[in-house]
This record gives sequence, structure tokens and C-alpha cells, in this order.
Amino acid sequence: MARSEELQGLIDELTTEAGRDRPAEATPEIGVTMGSDSDLDAMAGAFEALTDLGFAEVTDSENPPDARFSFESYVVSAHRTPDLMYVYGDTAADRGLDVLIAGAGGKSADLPNMIASLAFPLPTIGVPVQEKSVDSVIGMPTGAPIVAVDAGKSHNAALSAVQILAREHDELADDLRNYHEDLQDDVARASRALHEQGTPAYRDAMGG
Repeated sequence: MARSEELQGLIDELTTEAGRDRPAEATPEIGVTMGSDSDLDAMAGAFEALTDLGFAEVTDSENPPDARFSFESYVVSAHRTPDLMYVYGDTAADRGLDVLIAGAGGKSADLPNMIASLAFPLPTIGVPVQEKSVDSVIGMPTGAPIVAVDAGKSHNAALSAVQILAREHDELADDLRNYHEDLQDDVARASRALHEQGTPAYRDAMGG
């Protein structure tokens, strides 16, 4: 398949980056890919979860962010840019990535499966962008593992990715515990308010 100049440039950048010797602190730990920029709304939950946990997004590999932990984001179409998909998955480990999150929509949501195969043994977390994408994302044969979340749950995919990293980084484990405690506090406050205000007043306060 012929490659456009723009596509070849992106492939060359990934290949060059894979050949560099960089410390772990200078490379992103998590790679986020999606099959189309139309998937961005569904994948935005991953961005929100990661940034809430202190990760910074890498937008220039020559000038990585100061944050200790970071992630990168790319559009990689399994059907329109298979060469890019191959290079992205094949170079993931050499570029310093530890966990991958891949989202795709439609009935032929092949990107997560292919990224999981190409980047193996790096763990890949698949995100079906739509309900109709679930079967495609989770339908991997025995011996070709992928972990997947429910349709559109990219937020959970990001949390799972950080859980994997937290096994080696105590500060991330602490961040996850704090995150969970915040969720507990939200429920506790809502429970107390409902009990003390009563249902009608609580619904009014919620705008219901």
C-alpha cells in the first residue's frame, strides 16, 4: 500500500523514537489510541482520569512534560492506516510505553485487538466505543489476550492502566486510594444530605 507523505512522516517519527535511549522518566508510560478522531468524545474519559491522577499528556517528545508520569494520544486506523498501526504497536515497548489503551467503534472495531497482538506482551486495554463494538473488541482467540471495559468506559480503562503501573510505583497506588476515598466521600455526603433533608427537598436541591 502506498503511503502518503504525512503518514510516512508519522511512521518515521515513531521509528526514530523507538531507537533512542531515553530514561523512563522521559517517556510516556501509557499510550492511548483510537481508530478515528470521531471516537474522541468516548475516549475523553481516559484523558480526564489520567490528568486527575497527575499524568501529563506528551505532545512533543523532544520536550516531555515535567510530570513524573505521562501518556500519549494518537489516531490509528486499523483499516485506513494499517502500516501506522503496525509500527505503533511494534515499537510501543521500545518507546518506553508500559500499558496501552485502544478504542474503536463500529462492528469491525479491530484496532484494540491488533494493537494487543502487535504490542504483546505489553498489556492492552480495549475500549469499545459503541455497544455494537463490544463483541469485536473482546473476540480474541485463546493465546491472544486483551482486557476490555464496557462500551464507552474509557475512564475505567485509564484507571485499570494506572492500577497496573501502581504495582511498581507506590505514589500511583496512593493516588488511586485517594481517588477511591473521594468517591466514598461523595456517596457519604449524598447519603447524609438525602437522609437529613428528606426526598422532596433533596430533589429540589438537585434541580429535579
